[in-house]
Amino acid sequence: MNIAEPYEPVQHHWFYNQQVDSKDFWQPFSKEDSQQLEDAYSRVGKNDKDEVVVATDGRRYDVRLRERKRYSVYWEQKPAEVRRCSWFHKGSKDMTYTPYSEELSDFLEDAYMIAVTLNEWKTNLELPTGESVILHNPKLMTQYPSSCKDFPPSPTERTQPRTLKRGTDSIPIEIPEGEPEIVDHLVFMVHGIGPACDIRLRGIVQCVNEFRNASNSLIKSHFRQSEDPCIVGRVEYLPVNWHKVLHGETTGVDKDIERITLPSISRLRQFSNDTVLDLFFYNSATYCQTIVDTVASEINRLHSLFLQRHPHFTGHVSLVGHSLGSLILFDLLTNQETDADGTPQELHENAHVDTSCGSYKSLEEVLKGHGLEEHLNVLHREQMDMESLMLCSEKDLKDIGIPLGPRKKIMNCLKKWKVIPEIPYHPVFLGAQWFMAEMESNDFLNIQQHCRSGSGHAAQNETHSPSLGMRNAHEHQTPTTSAVDYQHFDVGIGQVSIDYPQLAFHPQAFFAMGSPIGMFLTVRGLKRIDPNYSFPTCKSFYNIFHPFDPVAYRIEPMILPQDMDLPPMLIPHHKGRKRMHLELKEGLTRVSSDLLGSLRMVWQSISQVPTPALAEGGISSMTPTDEAEVLSMEHEERNFTKVGMLNHGRRIDFVLQETPIESFNEYLFAIQSHLCYWESEDTALLVLKEVYGNIRVRNAQL
Repeated sequence: MNIAEPYEPVQHHWFYNQQVDSKDFWQPFSKEDSQQLEDAYSRVGKNDKDEVVVATDGRRYDVRLRERKRYSVYWEQKPAEVRRCSWFHKGSKDMTYTPYSEELSDFLEDAYMIAVTLNEWKTNLELPTGESVILHNPKLMTQYPSSCKDFPPSPTERTQPRTLKRGTDSIPIEIPEGEPEIVDHLVFMVHGIGPACDIRLRGIVQCVNEFRNASNSLIKSHFRQSEDPCIVGRVEYLPVNWHKVLHGETTGVDKDIERITLPSISRLRQFSNDTVLDLFFYNSATYCQTIVDTVASEINRLHSLFLQRHPHFTGHVSLVGHSLGSLILFDLLTNQETDADGTPQELHENAHVDTSCGSYKSLEEVLKGHGLEEHLNVLHREQMDMESLMLCSEKDLKDIGIPLGPRKKIMNCLKKWKVIPEIPYHPVFLGAQWFMAEMESNDFLNIQQHCRSGSGHAAQNETHSPSLGMRNAHEHQTPTTSAVDYQHFDVGIGQVSIDYPQLAFHPQAFFAMGSPIGMFLTVRGLKRIDPNYSFPTCKSFYNIFHPFDPVAYRIEPMILPQDMDLPPMLIPHHKGRKRMHLELKEGLTRVSSDLLGSLRMVWQSISQVPTPALAEGGISSMTPTDEAEVLSMEHEERNFTKVGMLNHGRRIDFVLQETPIESFNEYLFAIQSHLCYWESEDTALLVLKEVYGNIRVRNAQL
């Protein structure tokens, strides 16, 4: 007689549905998040109608328990279904197990409890869906479709049964580890051209998630010491999406471009319109302002929201820009302003309405004067006055229900009413010595002649040009967003002058990945960056690139003297050594150098011709090993060369190590090289070293 085993209730785990290519994939919450959801579920009464919200995934998502939905907090994303799971099924051709609905799971659990308690198995159980389940034993349970009426199924039955499993312990699934509650550092990541960010055509949210996962793994392996794991928390990375706004209904640019796009090779033209045109938009007075405003406002919005959800956060903030995103951040950081005490100015802090020159002194008069009085009720409902209206963005007006036409009129009026006090132009890239040298060159004469031209369209439509970069420190500049007539702009293409918004914080560091900053500065007519220049509010700058990246350019040659050839810093492998194929290449180079040195010494000894270098103890008298050591020491000294103040005098250009397969054909992997940074553990480790500066890194050897 078989003795029945005691019944033990199943352990539930919470899952959420993630759709990939229109297919459902159920992902488990971390153990910590699942336990929080289970605790909240047990506290909620059946008659309690109030919604219960549980923060998950590092507080980036909120789960509404009664609604069984998972909502993103920082970015737009379709809500995902959430389930309290205990039973799973998988077909013969399925790769993963799928959880049953909560109702079916409870139904199966009741049947399982009876079978265990009574020790009665091999019973046919009919599901409410019409399908049948056979509980053979605690380890073997199968499900048959509703078409299978016979029991057991006939040998000619083509349909394969589905396998049932009870609890997550019985299925091959990896439950992710939870993230530490404490956030040490916040990083905003800005994408480049187009909606896709990597070779798999994933968006900015997915790519930032990939980078965050790599960072969490590296923190665990390199920074958390076993004797005190609570010292280091985690770094939060948040995506900044500006492409969606630029190509949205607000600007209407996509419809305008579509009207003039040729019908041939439609896919290629669509790809070009979605990606390459972003470069031209950024050099347009109108759309450059839209892009910069979007990036700054989104960063400030995310920063404010993050502080609300992490009220005890005391860490610093950094910025990461990929491709064109790095140029946007570079221009933004270059135009940041600080008060006397060094704190950042708020957005449009000094902007005010010029009531001395105009007749508008109240919100009512302003709207009536422009035929917009019908929207007074909406603004009054939001407790708006002139001061608060001046601080509104176009998105704010859209959110409160102002239609597109009146919204555009109001924004146009706001630009005209704002009076920005003149500030001394900061000679960003101009050092005194270089300034005097350029005064003697023909290039400066041409630029000086352009600066003195006070008539024509060039004077009326001001742009950031090489002439502005060479202004005297006591001259003043008033930003403008008026249209540019490039026919009358005779020195370079210049960077369109716009009203740069201010960030609500001082970044600790700025990381540029695959960046064309150096190229854009050169095209704008800039030849050299003043070694004494640093960003007004950010003291660290890293230019990270893959050696085969066709979009990336260096920065250091624009700072160092022209006769100094300083190679970029090689980023160490995250496992603590160079890649094997690079070590092999260096080894072969060293062996050939030693062989040539030995042959030279043999020839000198045979010929017995005295040389002054040998007599004076020059480098020719060294052994090949000594010579290699000296060259290595010289290389190390070059690594410690002070390179301007953009990165506290430290090195700026950092190059990744190519993988062995990439070294076979650099052209074949060029595009992939520009998109590799989101998955690069070496890049993530460099960011973490800057963030956790004083903490000793523990290398994980191969």
